[in-house]
Amino acid sequence: MNVVIIGLGLIGGSFALDLQEHYDEIAVFGIDANEDHIKSAIALGIIQEKTSFERLNEADVVLVAIPVDAQLQVLPKVLDAINDHALVIDVGSTKEKICALLNTHPKRRNYLAAHPIAGTEYSGPTAAIKNLFSNKTNIICEVEKTAFKLQEKALDIFYKLGMRIRYMDAVSHDKHIAYVSHLSHISAFMLGKTVIKKEKNERDIFDMAGSGFASTVRLAKSSPAMWAPIFEHNKTNVIEALDGYIENLQQFKKLMENDQFTAIYEEMANTNRIKEILNGINL
Repeated sequence: MNVVIIGLGLIGGSFALDLQEHYDEIAVFGIDANEDHIKSAIALGIIQEKTSFERLNEADVVLVAIPVDAQLQVLPKVLDAINDHALVIDVGSTKEKICALLNTHPKRRNYLAAHPIAGTEYSGPTAAIKNLFSNKTNIICEVEKTAFKLQEKALDIFYKLGMRIRYMDAVSHDKHIAYVSHLSHISAFMLGKTVIKKEKNERDIFDMAGSGFASTVRLAKSSPAMWAPIFEHNKTNVIEALDGYIENLQQFKKLMENDQFTAIYEEMANTNRIKEILNGINL
């Protein structure tokens, strides 16, 4: 099986490493706008060699793991170049704009819209790790528009990598993911900004920061090059999520101003049920 990974960062690189663990007869090639990423990916055994868009007709599977704004330019180009039997998978964090763009493409049947809910705050080929996708949920959108044999090929890959599959329409995906993923990243970025702005002496931050701060702000280390386009693509849903979040923060502040600490306790106690909701979920 000839596989081409476009975007040799955390997701694309981890995907390549896992594929090589589970498939004996496989050759993995890479495309990346950053030449240093190509060199690192070869040195780390993520890919065997560099390839080009002109050679995509030789690929059996193409995984596109680049920022979502770049997906809009790259995915049509990929579909134009592949052979009639190739499978193209994108793993971006938003789906509505991409699915709408490709809806009338002559090779739409070759494309599968996927979003593995997996990752870390790190980026680039050195961030790639084995088993990143094990026991993680993979959301597939508009599966009925993908050729059945290519669905089977994709599912074989996903199951070998240990993923749990969920099916969803692209509009619902983007709405839900705004709350459970995109809002979390904004919270982390803004918490980091608030602390940096207040604490002019950075040494104080490092000396006083505990595990709670470190875990909460962890996502602020994520790549802005990836996340700014996500917020742009999912602007309407993210703003809706922010409105609800800001309303809750303002309410909490008001309770504190009015010394209503019994009400604050009840707010936190009611929110504690998130433990039950998340119980057993491997995040």
